[in-house]
Amino acid sequence: MAAPGFWDDPDKAQGVIAEMNAVKSSVDQYEKLQVEYDDTSMMTELADEEGDDELAAETAASIRSLLAKVDEFELQLLLNQPYDKLNAILELHPGAGGTESQDWGQMLLRMYTRWSEKHGFKVEVLDYLPGDEAGIKSVTLLIKGFNAYGYLKAEKGVHRLVRISPFDSSGRRHTSFVSCDVVPEIKEDIEVEIRTEDLKIDTYRATGAGGQHINTTDSAVRITHLPSGVVVTCQNERSQIKNREQAMTMLRSKLYERKLQEQQQQLDEIRGDQSDIAWGSQIRSYVFHPYSMVKDHRTSVETGNTGAVMDGDLDAFIDGYLRSQIKTEAE
Repeated sequence: MAAPGFWDDPDKAQGVIAEMNAVKSSVDQYEKLQVEYDDTSMMTELADEEGDDELAAETAASIRSLLAKVDEFELQLLLNQPYDKLNAILELHPGAGGTESQDWGQMLLRMYTRWSEKHGFKVEVLDYLPGDEAGIKSVTLLIKGFNAYGYLKAEKGVHRLVRISPFDSSGRRHTSFVSCDVVPEIKEDIEVEIRTEDLKIDTYRATGAGGQHINTTDSAVRITHLPSGVVVTCQNERSQIKNREQAMTMLRSKLYERKLQEQQQQLDEIRGDQSDIAWGSQIRSYVFHPYSMVKDHRTSVETGNTGAVMDGDLDAFIDGYLRSQIKTEAE
């Protein structure tokens, strides 16, 4: 940061500062944990010497708290894959089922927004297509923060809801599905070949809330990558130019993710193995009726507190998945 010309490229400079702040945060956390460890060790010695039951109970609570913080800190350090530290682009697409599935998509949108806010991440809505009666037809979020992709890659897959439908006058139970796709935000410094002649670029009027320009200008941008069929859209910015830049970033991210998947498939064929979790497969069930339970099918992590989960309490599921992946890689 002290080097001459550091601010010549503001975007790159901001990235360096964000990384420095994250490293500084890790060091600060470690030092706090060290102090808490020393304090807890002293409490343990005092409790043993004095035989004080009340102090022993307080010490046990401190130990549990310290262990939980160490587990969380350890997981942060284990997010060391090349793109874990990047921002995440998260997309939600309701499956068949009309209003019921679209409402489930809206619920998941709120869930991920609340989770992001609790972790200090910034959420930007890049593209939003409202449902016909309620909910959403699709939404694309940019979740900005250090390790955002590292955490949210655990959410990639199909999410299943079982509940009594509020849209069914007969009060019948319905099952709905929404797919969640997560890719890292790949900036220009990652080499992905995109030829101009392979792109089809359309502009159109944006939809939803956003001010007067929504109805008066063709500011929204849709880019189709013809060879792969990948389509990205962005209507977040007032400027068509800025929406096009963001859409190109999204396209670059998707093409890079596809490249990684192809490489992984080749490795799986060489090994003769199939991945445990296929792309787009059901990863988690949210049951509101006839009982309350959220269960992750990859790790068997589950909870009966569905309200807390829908309010953004996803850490147990994300933690369980990431640790299972780390264990698999170690084996």
